[in-house]
Amino acid sequence: MTAIETTATIGVIGAGTMGAGIAQLAAVAGHPVLLFDAKEGAAAAGRERMVAGLKKLVARGKIDAAAADAITDRVHPVATMDALAPAALVVEAIVEDLDIKRKLFAALEDIVAPEATLATNTSSISVTAIARDLKQPGRFVGMHFFNPAVIMKLVEVISGVATSKEIAETVFATAENWGKIAVHAKSTPGFIVNRVARGFYAEALRLYEEQVADPATLDAIMTGAGGFRMGPFELMDLIGHDVNYAVSLSVFTAYYQEPRFRPALSQLELVNAGRLGRKTGQGFYDYAEGSEKPEPVGETASPDAVPVEGLGPGIETEIDGVALMLTDGRTAREVAAETGRPVIVCDLACDGASRMAFAVSPDVPENVVARFVATLAAQGIAATRLPDWPGLVLMRTLAVIANEGFEAVMQGVSDEAGVDTAMRYGVNYPKGPIGWAREVGLARIVAVLDNLHRLTGDPRYRASLRLRMALQD
Repeated sequence: MTAIETTATIGVIGAGTMGAGIAQLAAVAGHPVLLFDAKEGAAAAGRERMVAGLKKLVARGKIDAAAADAITDRVHPVATMDALAPAALVVEAIVEDLDIKRKLFAALEDIVAPEATLATNTSSISVTAIARDLKQPGRFVGMHFFNPAVIMKLVEVISGVATSKEIAETVFATAENWGKIAVHAKSTPGFIVNRVARGFYAEALRLYEEQVADPATLDAIMTGAGGFRMGPFELMDLIGHDVNYAVSLSVFTAYYQEPRFRPALSQLELVNAGRLGRKTGQGFYDYAEGSEKPEPVGETASPDAVPVEGLGPGIETEIDGVALMLTDGRTAREVAAETGRPVIVCDLACDGASRMAFAVSPDVPENVVARFVATLAAQGIAATRLPDWPGLVLMRTLAVIANEGFEAVMQGVSDEAGVDTAMRYGVNYPKGPIGWAREVGLARIVAVLDNLHRLTGDPRYRASLRLRMALQD
């Protein structure tokens, strides 16, 4: 399927940050763009913000002045929705309200040509529900950009029940023509990214509530061991706890209180306190002037401890009679009791990791712990000793998000490649969770989930049937 021709006009409704960004993307691709906002003067103001942003790029040498002028010359603010009549594709980026969106598209349907494509940038509302009362629901599709639209690579192309395959394919090709990485998804709560990402936040909050570690330490493990650009607490503070909690609650409610999506009381308390993160100056961290971010908890390498040669993350061996193993969800105490020998249980750590978490059974001598810490330090890896807790941190989080990815695949939301692509480019994960789980070994991922389920009794850790079936592939 081919993309919409760059000579075709694109309409954008909503001139806020997202709408103006979408307008800029279309203009950069060469389309004439009509930008409409119901608020008087908003479309012109959105265009002016775009102009200011392009001037900064010119000043930094990212584009030349002629190219910037050409882009802005293609964007035309319009005063009425009737002016969108020539558009071949209209993308809506307004308030997240089902009734308002339905009314808008009902009016728009009578303005544009019968062959024009209608798209919503909704991040949370059912595409099927928005299209319900349209005369031609087959030409309606979700085109979910991520903020900031000009920078973030991913576009989720969302098909509702009535969306024609041809329309979805055309929008997919158009998104790619605009320089984006597109993935197909079915209209279900959270689509791909907002659904699978729930576990990234939820497990961090649960580990915090279980007093396994403080936010700074948990963030350091996820970034240093896992390669995430930001830890979950940093990211929630950036997003805003009101927004993040609302999305979690929305997905939880939409899935009929599915335990996997259960929101955290600790985050609700921050919302209740008005500590919403960076925008209020305090969240899990203090952003007041002069405040310093807490240091993560870590072990200090003893200069007297002798490092173990050839030992690195993921290597299962022994140190002075103490077994060293990668977590499978059991506690170190439990493994020691089953094997009859002391054990150091390690969290997952990626290649090139700068930090690794671990836990020990009660009978591990401190001099062995010191050798283990010194071994990591000699390789430039900081060590964080955690309480003896099932699944530790990174492994537990990966198991949960990969499990949700497999569940989404089983329900036909997307395929494995689509899930992994969405998470890499929609929220900048270092690896797609399904592919990452396959690297670690699906048997271990299932074992982590099963052991967490057994030890906690919480159904949020039940392994997806699709994940279990993948073991037989």
